[in-house]
Amino acid sequence: MREDLWENSYKDSQTLYLAGGCFWGVEGYFKRVPGVLNTQTGYANGLKKNPTYHEVINNSGHAETVKIEYDENVVRLEELILHFLRTIDPFSMNRQGNDVGLQYRSGVFFTDEAQLRRVVAVIEQFEMQQGRKTAIEVRPLEGFFDAEEYHQDYLDKNPYGYCHISLNTAAEPLIAYEIRKDTSTEALRQRIGDLSFNVTQKSTTERAFSSPYDNFYERGIYVDIVGGEPLFSSDAKYKSGSGWPSFTRPISADAVEYVGDEGYGMRRIEVRSRRSQSHLGHVFDDGPRESGGLRYCINGAALRFIPYDDMEKEGYGAFKILVK
Repeated sequence: MREDLWENSYKDSQTLYLAGGCFWGVEGYFKRVPGVLNTQTGYANGLKKNPTYHEVINNSGHAETVKIEYDENVVRLEELILHFLRTIDPFSMNRQGNDVGLQYRSGVFFTDEAQLRRVVAVIEQFEMQQGRKTAIEVRPLEGFFDAEEYHQDYLDKNPYGYCHISLNTAAEPLIAYEIRKDTSTEALRQRIGDLSFNVTQKSTTERAFSSPYDNFYERGIYVDIVGGEPLFSSDAKYKSGSGWPSFTRPISADAVEYVGDEGYGMRRIEVRSRRSQSHLGHVFDDGPRESGGLRYCINGAALRFIPYDDMEKEGYGAFKILVK
């Protein structure tokens, strides 16, 4: 259902070049990331044009690289770099897994200055969190050449083939966050109030124009009022005129779940928080075309707003990179 929704949305196709060790695993992982449209394995930033695999493993200077085409309206560049950091040992020089050599170095090869700034912002935040510099090479793309056909979609053709990456981690939450759990249903009701309880637990809908978040545009993030998991960023919020808080996309492609809803004689797509399974609202295809064409129509009673300047002390510092 999620893929069908995005298939019919308006796309903002962008390209990213990542080197993270053996390109079989890197490609296999990113093919599983929502919003990735296409992948191609190849060789980048070496000493000659159109190298063969034999030349690459014999010191042509190229890095095994994956060209990733993605829809920026679904998955943003910052998310892809966070995925990338999860798939590699970012402190290892010329080695990933069991593979050793210059061709297995980790790198992000950027294509313009705007992309460079965004990539560096994510890596610098990661380095600050880790307290040390990474070994990731961030350089301009200096030529990308397709690898031989047998290297393309290798793990699709050879499901039990060699892979240094755990592919299943692509489906795990992008940034770990410990959700809140109440001791009982009544304790939850007492904490969040009757309206929020009925909306999130019984799938009711608040009255139009009743939420203080409807016409509210401060910088920060909106989290699930039940479990606290991040759901939406303020930069995706817009004035729809519908009477409910409206967003063009979740804070990350994996933040919410989609469920078919045929209640009240209508066919709609319900939006739920991924981990707490709170009812949030519905998503429609009448949103701003320039942002993908989707409108996430969300009950304000299902949300709690965290101002940007309070995100660190509230435990959401890692998510600041996803807020413009």
